[in-house]
Amino acid sequence: MDIWINGKQGAGIDCRDRGLQYGDGVFETMRVRHGAVRLLEYHLDRLYSGCARLGIEAPAPRVLRRELKGVAARRTVGVLKLIVTRGTGSRGYRPKGTERCTRILSLHALPRTALENLRKPVRVRVCGTSISSNPLLAGIKTLNRLESVMARMEWSDHRIWEGLMRDVDGNIVCGTMSNLFLVRGSRLLTPLLDRGGVAGVMRRWILESAGALELRAVQGRVRWTDLVRAEEVFMSNAVVGVVSVGSVEWGNERMRPPRCEAASHFLDRLRHL
Repeated sequence: MDIWINGKQGAGIDCRDRGLQYGDGVFETMRVRHGAVRLLEYHLDRLYSGCARLGIEAPAPRVLRRELKGVAARRTVGVLKLIVTRGTGSRGYRPKGTERCTRILSLHALPRTALENLRKPVRVRVCGTSISSNPLLAGIKTLNRLESVMARMEWSDHRIWEGLMRDVDGNIVCGTMSNLFLVRGSRLLTPLLDRGGVAGVMRRWILESAGALELRAVQGRVRWTDLVRAEEVFMSNAVVGVVSVGSVEWGNERMRPPRCEAASHFLDRLRHL
């Protein structure tokens, strides 16, 4: 793993940085393919939107693009993570408004499981850890991912790829690291993220690409009964792309979607990005 902080390789981080002290920042996890970031514009759009929502002065676009492209070019395939914090500040929750953002880039090898999961349906479970409702932060990828951390601690079985998280009303919102999609007929349903969850860049791409596959994309509340009735279930994130779900477990209950056609079509389209 190689790290760059504010453009300097291997530099240290000030312990007073608000990202460390309060989780005051946002991040992007990006797939590198052919030495370039896949869906770069989507990642940048979400990053700058998140910074604006939090009132963080974002990195200069020209500088950030140059750094991202330069670092991504170091690997044919890999994972590039970008963290943007509000920067160093004094004690106390209230920022002074004079902070200068910190940008952290780290380049990683592509996990072997990321390639394996593209080839076969995965097992998924429903988590007991719920996801909080907060419209102010809904959709953006903040540095505070404690709910996902707690949910991911619920299982150690390596055969289970992901866990689904519900809100306090029992609606399925997302996975610990992914977004959920259900297909029934020509309808493509994904959870509405107006109260919580992260709006993934791959989720956005799928919603925008659905029409080309003659699917009608819909965002709404998703319950366990919707999973049971689905003809297909798949999940997505920026690193693995699209993953077909072979089974979903919830306590003693288990459902198995009957087919995985739409996910295969989306995967075929992804290979050309």
